[in-house]
Amino acid sequence: MDVKKIIESVNYIKDKIPFEPEIGMILGSGLGILAEEVENPTIIPYEDIPNFPVSTVQGHAGRLVVGMLEGKRVLIMQGRFHFYEGYSMEEITRPVRSMKLLGIKTLIVTNASGGINENFNVGDLMFIRDHINFMGTNPLIGKNYEEFGPRFPDMTHAYDPELIELGEKVAEKLGISTRKGVYIAVTGPSYETPAEIKAFRRLGADAVGMSTVPEVIVANHMGIRVLGISCITNMAAGVLPQPLDHSEVMETAERTKPKFIKLVRGIVKEV
Repeated sequence: MDVKKIIESVNYIKDKIPFEPEIGMILGSGLGILAEEVENPTIIPYEDIPNFPVSTVQGHAGRLVVGMLEGKRVLIMQGRFHFYEGYSMEEITRPVRSMKLLGIKTLIVTNASGGINENFNVGDLMFIRDHINFMGTNPLIGKNYEEFGPRFPDMTHAYDPELIELGEKVAEKLGISTRKGVYIAVTGPSYETPAEIKAFRRLGADAVGMSTVPEVIVANHMGIRVLGISCITNMAAGVLPQPLDHSEVMETAERTKPKFIKLVRGIVKEV
């Protein structure tokens, strides 16, 4: 971990924003539209921030949006970074460490994922109750800095149970049907094979994706409360007969966005 680079990023962002944010958000493929709801936004392109990677994936705008949402001070990543883009684990999680130093106490992470649970439907929103790290590495490998967190952080409640309960209550109040399940993270960028999906189902996974887990590990390491929401944008390989395509992910996210925006705004209001 390069602490100096993190500090440089934080100082640059601090100079650009009018207040200390309290809630952070990372918006996945096709879900960045929520950032358009922010009032009096300060917009900072990733390429302007020292030591920040740049989003290269369709559906990721690649900028920080800071402002007010439902009366709360928010900092939103409109697009994230992925291991498959060629970035290191340290690079893709550097924004989370920056968020903590900027004052973030709660992080909402969202993603587009493939449905493994055969009871799920395309367009479902799933609260992540736990995850399986199938990426073959961990963002905490290397020297540990005690000022950031312990050498061996507990991951029993990687996804805050109280935030999940709050999310479910908000969803019920708004009349939005949601799921709850386990998210398994793989490196990508190739989609999974039907045999892999069958194996993941036996491991207890309900949805699969190529992000989120590294960010959540680092957030837990730094003592940030996490709520994870997956948008089931397609059924995983072998569940349905048709081949997988990223355009399907984007189309489903587009159809789901009114429900997604309503839910997340409702949660932010109550956090």
